[in-house]
Amino acid sequence: MSKALGALKDGDAPQGLDLLGVVLVADAPGRLPLPLLRRIRVIRSVTHVQRVPWIPAWRTGGHPKTVPRQLTTLAKLVGGEVYGGGVAS
Repeated sequence: MSKALGALKDGDAPQGLDLLGVVLVADAPGRLPLPLLRRIRVIRSVTHVQRVPWIPAWRTGGHPKTVPRQLTTLAKLVGGEVYGGGVAS
């Protein structure tokens, strides 16, 4: 991912490729380790980052009982709506 981000930052991405942002979904509950936070900072230096918290129901293909506000924000950014525990465009 670092090479791709560097290419985007330097203007060396393939013609017609526009990165609108990156969605990062937590892979575990709790705080992120410092090395991951550092990588997120690098990604943010190139593009918009939307973080989504750990959602236990997603691990088994289920739907959360409540939708985290980050998903609502993400739905607004992509012009979609939140339903069934996910974002639809």
